[in-house]
Amino acid sequence: MDKTHEATSKYIKSKIPDFSSGDTVAVDVKVREGNKERIQRFEGVVIARHRKDGLNGTFTVRKVTNGVGVERIFPIQSPMIESINVKRRGKVRRSKLNYLKNVKGAKAARIEERR
Repeated sequence: MDKTHEATSKYIKSKIPDFSSGDTVAVDVKVREGNKERIQRFEGVVIARHRKDGLNGTFTVRKVTNGVGVERIFPIQSPMIESINVKRRGKVRRSKLNYLKNVKGAKAARIEERR
């Protein structure tokens, strides 16, 4: 275990903010289209966080656009992620918010703010 930590520690980003399920985040992702590269913002609620520490950690962000739910899974250590900004802290009692997939309308956005 110690050798694995030593081998992967030089690849881990240090500027990752502390966020958890229920938080509203804005993720700036580099998108390459042909020769051009631009930054695209994906803003939504974090519904899951897998393997928080290490190189293999991911998080799932969900947003509803024009009545259609869109989910994206981001690797935390991906070089394609420019930045992660926490917009709002949510107060939830679950680590995986999969029940939000079945909720319709404004109820999906009804997560209390953490103080």
